[in-house]
Amino acid sequence: MTTPRGARGAVPRHDDRRRSFPQVAPREAPDGRFAATWWGNAWVEALEDAALDPARLARGKAYAGRGHVDAITVTPGRVVAYVHGSRPRPYRTEIRMRTLGDDGWERFLDETTARPDHIAALLDKDVPHALEAVTGLLPAPGDLVPDCSCPDDGYPCKHAAALCYQAARLLDEDPFVLFLMRGRGEQELLAELTRRNAALSAAETTAAAPPMPTVPARAVFDAAARAGLSLPPPLPLPDRPGRPAVFPPDPDAPDPLALDLLASEAAARAHVFLTSGHDPVAALTPWQDAVRLAAAHPGSGLTASTRALYRDLAYALDRTPTDLARAVAAWRQGGAAGLAVLEEPWDPPAGPFDRARPALIAADFPAFRPWRNRLSTESLQLRLGRDGLWYGYESDAGREDWWPRGAPDHDPVGALTDLLGR
Repeated sequence: MTTPRGARGAVPRHDDRRRSFPQVAPREAPDGRFAATWWGNAWVEALEDAALDPARLARGKAYAGRGHVDAITVTPGRVVAYVHGSRPRPYRTEIRMRTLGDDGWERFLDETTARPDHIAALLDKDVPHALEAVTGLLPAPGDLVPDCSCPDDGYPCKHAAALCYQAARLLDEDPFVLFLMRGRGEQELLAELTRRNAALSAAETTAAAPPMPTVPARAVFDAAARAGLSLPPPLPLPDRPGRPAVFPPDPDAPDPLALDLLASEAAARAHVFLTSGHDPVAALTPWQDAVRLAAAHPGSGLTASTRALYRDLAYALDRTPTDLARAVAAWRQGGAAGLAVLEEPWDPPAGPFDRARPALIAADFPAFRPWRNRLSTESLQLRLGRDGLWYGYESDAGREDWWPRGAPDHDPVGALTDLLGR
């Protein structure tokens, strides 16, 4: 499903290739080195081996130790932060590096998948030395390209050096930051490793298991018929759909209320299909199905879970919660036909539509104006559906904000009477 964008105030989609980190607290490794891990220190060594001025490095290390580096943002091939110097306004500083190409990532993924202990190490925030040897994840001298808005043309200046030192501490905390610097986000990598590991496991299982003997189904039926046997009767159908299991809350799992909703809907759909041979949902579009789901539950605003349901369904289909609430009102008014009346103006043929205005005038409702399949006043509207029913709508006077109201009727006067009586 798709998602709505910023103009509607929707929650932004998570970007796996852009991470921001708050200011890193100064600390020193037990052995006196700046970083605590071998890959963090390898990062520092790549900076120091390429530096042209040891004095600037020393000042940069001091800046990093005193907390002069603000929050750090990491994207593929780029590390950016504001670094405070001697002037009141901080300098925008960045470190650029080459990202790994597809061949490099293929080597990394193949090597990692081939060794379960490598996957376990990565999940434990550790980088095996073998992965670096195969793929060249860590920068070599000259791979790190500093840039800063300060007037110092040193390579690197003390602000870029400070950023590079602080970035080493980020790598200590989470090696997936290094992978992001090289071009791949954490979720992207884990998903691909999971897929490859599952495929490898399936291939190993298939290769290890002997093929099962098979018998053609037709041969079984023919043998049973010759022996005078018949199939047992099918199991009786339950009176109602079953209830889903209880899903305990888990911060790393989907919303249990959403799981319960989807499981309940799947059970109801399966029950209808078993009893009638008809799938009530198969012909619906994603939008129609979302409206149907929301319409089957209490109206928006009654409970927190219902508000979340409306928000999430609307977000997934590039609509607003108000769009969904209006569509739900139409669905409750007339199902899929009612939703079509809400969303699809059309030109009806001569007949019932032409007879509607004289009928309304005779019933003392003379102010209705026609447009396509609609008859409107300032605050009331009747819409003729393709099913031959009239659907009532209301709006505040002077606004084109029409909401479905009342029950549909073959008689426009009946539909209007029901609308006004509510």
